[in-house]
Amino acid sequence: MKHVLTLTGCCLAFLLRTAAQDFSKEASLSLFTGLINYQGDLNPNSFTFAHSHFSVGLSLRKPINRWFTARVGIQAGKIEAADRYNRDYLKPRNLSFYNSITEANLGLELNIPAHQFAPYLLGGIAVFRSNPWAYDNNGNKTFLQPLSTEGQGLPEYPGQKSYGFYHLALMFGGGLRVAVSDNVQVGIEFTQRKSFTDYIDDVSTHFVDRDALLRAKGAKAVEMSYRGDEVPGGVQSYPVHGEQRGTPSEMDWYYFTGITMTVKLSAIGKMFRSTDRIHGSYSIRCPRRIQ
Repeated sequence: MKHVLTLTGCCLAFLLRTAAQDFSKEASLSLFTGLINYQGDLNPNSFTFAHSHFSVGLSLRKPINRWFTARVGIQAGKIEAADRYNRDYLKPRNLSFYNSITEANLGLELNIPAHQFAPYLLGGIAVFRSNPWAYDNNGNKTFLQPLSTEGQGLPEYPGQKSYGFYHLALMFGGGLRVAVSDNVQVGIEFTQRKSFTDYIDDVSTHFVDRDALLRAKGAKAVEMSYRGDEVPGGVQSYPVHGEQRGTPSEMDWYYFTGITMTVKLSAIGKMFRSTDRIHGSYSIRCPRRIQ
């Protein structure tokens, strides 16, 4: 996550420096704060905000014309789900996961003309980092990707490829802004991410042979792959090879909902120049363009 934050932070800093020189007075910064949640094998329900978590984001916006606005940004938050919160037929499986999602995104807003409000639709792409974990029987945080819980990378299962940490997603949604002054807008926004991975939650296909997993990855992999024996009423024996563990035909989703505050860069520049006058030699003017 540190590498993703560093990379996206550097990209955003460069764009801000470029904006200071090349963008018109209509360019703006938008701060997002709200909730993040996910839909997948451990939460089949669509658009539920139970067990959601706090999320934040920052984007740079630049109008292209009356109808379209380009934007680039970063967003982050933690997601979780567990079978104990799930539908009855999934509870005996007793799987769970957590994941800290950090993404960089590039999008295009379609502005819908209105008199008092500024509704818009949003589409774009995102690159995000995903590294799911869960807590074992002793309460220890255990990352799941190295355990190959579905036989990923094992020679017995050549079709089960290991999944990486970085993935692509389609971004779409919309929002509504209301001007509170000439330079500031507040609003609400809801956006979804259709990912191209089914392993945000480390659950996708089927159970593999217990003994093969034990030999290759050890007892911890077996423990985290099936946890029905940890709950009353759960099946104590490990599932047979090939028994369904997830739904590989359906990729995982995650989504953000929250409020936004958008401020024009020209207003931020005026504030910085006012600070220069107040503090004399102390300068926080926008840096010069990097050659």
